[in-house]
Amino acid sequence: MELTIHHLTPRELGGSHLPIAYLCISCHKQIHALYSNRELAIRLYSVLLLKDDEALKWVKKQPVTRAVKIRKSKTK
Repeated sequence: MELTIHHLTPRELGGSHLPIAYLCISCHKQIHALYSNRELAIRLYSVLLLKDDEALKWVKKQPVTRAVKIRKSKTK
């Protein structure tokens, strides 16, 4: 399984040297499809907050060994 680096505070908002998380590709893509960098910085800036987010729960149930179709946000 390949992991990607997710900056818990987006780099464009000063997170280059702040904590990161290692996420599977599907989870990482889903996070950025649903939320703007500003919203991630304000509301989803930790692994625990990402784990508890209702909109991300479905992607966590998917097998990490296959590509998952990413659901886009209607409001982003």
